[in-house]
Amino acid sequence: LLYSEHTWGAHNSISQPDIPFVRDQWKVKQAFALDADKQSRDLLQKALENARGADARLGAIEVFNTASWNRTDLVTLTGDLAKPGDSVLDEKERRVPSQRLSSGELVFLARDIPPFSARRFRVAAGTTENNGRLRVDPYGVESRDFVLWIDRQTGAIKSLFSRRLKRELADQNGATALNDYFYLPGSDLKELKRNASPRITVKERGPLVVSLLIESDAPGCKKLTREVRLIEGLDRVEIINTVDKLPVRTKEGVHFGFGFDVPGGMPRFDVGLAAVRPELDQIPASCKNWFSVQRWVDISNDKFGVTWSPIDAPLVELGAITANLVGSQTDWRVWVQHLRPSATLYSWVMNNHWHTNYRADQEGPTVFRFAIRAHREFEAEEAAKFGVDCSQPLIATVASSGKLAASRLRLSSDKVVVAACKPSDDGKGQIVRLFGASGKVQKVKLAWSDPVPRRVWISDTSEAPKQAIGNTIEVPGWGLVTLRAE
Repeated sequence: LLYSEHTWGAHNSISQPDIPFVRDQWKVKQAFALDADKQSRDLLQKALENARGADARLGAIEVFNTASWNRTDLVTLTGDLAKPGDSVLDEKERRVPSQRLSSGELVFLARDIPPFSARRFRVAAGTTENNGRLRVDPYGVESRDFVLWIDRQTGAIKSLFSRRLKRELADQNGATALNDYFYLPGSDLKELKRNASPRITVKERGPLVVSLLIESDAPGCKKLTREVRLIEGLDRVEIINTVDKLPVRTKEGVHFGFGFDVPGGMPRFDVGLAAVRPELDQIPASCKNWFSVQRWVDISNDKFGVTWSPIDAPLVELGAITANLVGSQTDWRVWVQHLRPSATLYSWVMNNHWHTNYRADQEGPTVFRFAIRAHREFEAEEAAKFGVDCSQPLIATVASSGKLAASRLRLSSDKVVVAACKPSDDGKGQIVRLFGASGKVQKVKLAWSDPVPRRVWISDTSEAPKQAIGNTIEVPGWGLVTLRAE
């Protein structure tokens, strides 16, 4: 997320991009991201060290849910975990939907994984049965939830029909379809460019995953690749875009458009611990040309809506491509002054607009993932859970010996979620942060598994015990309550 901010280069990174001073600064500042990535992976491996004594060749695995609600999701196995075969069995030796992907990875659907706990599965020889409703042809895919068609000229999604809602979700008359590519050299929108005619092929044929691969030449790119896929048993559309970028040093911007058909829809942006309606919930003089989003954007009217998750791309434009202000702007009139509600979104995935402290070019392949879910009335807590589902996958590892532990913590209300659960810094307790994801005040009871904490306190960022409480806590709407349990 930090790389959408502009201070990750030297002061002369644009004017003198190739001198040693600029290149050396980039290596140092790039290392912050690379080191953070390594540390996070090391921490995850450390947390799973208790399973190292098992033998992956036996096929026994455990799937962990690090969220505070029951989850069903796709699990992807690689390496030794995927070797024993193409069939996956649950703890009662019942076959679960699985598939060997064209990449060689093995995927399966893990159902009802309890919060802060795991379920066991076994990978075995054999194949899976095709009992689903997935279908694929050269230009479309369908599941029990969606029927999706690709535009043969642009490679965008021209039609997304929701079977549950019984209606079309893609704007048929707007400026952009869904997952439409736009390249803007400079700042003049008259120069906006599209990709060339695509080559569309079937990548995955089911029975669990079906997908189409859309490959094309595109301005600013060595190659543009978009994969659109549906998963049997999951009510979402997944999009995987790979932009293999050319090293362009003149000013440029890359955008993906998403034009939804939600008449009278109100957009809401997840900004972290709140859902903001552009214009209505902003203070005067706030930026309206683009928005920074955490995990989701929702557009809903009083009957239905869509939740869209820009997993790898935090910058979003509403209604039109408005992130076209290059360099410093001293005239306030060039900024968007007022925004009307719109069901059209643009993901602003790449740019080199600034004239200082920014890399002069962004070369090489970068992956941007998106997910779309249709729903009836807007429920903020469901949007929050969808955002976590998309960005915080279930974790598979070699199974450990012994009995699986019960859920460490369960909440009585599905309108409150655990935003964090960690050992306290002093090593003497556990820190739990509860978030009022529904936007309304909720009373929630905590149910701990053994060992049940002897004492629970209200705490804060200091992690010190502040006020002793029982097992029922009131959580404000959009509020964060920090607990310390010992």
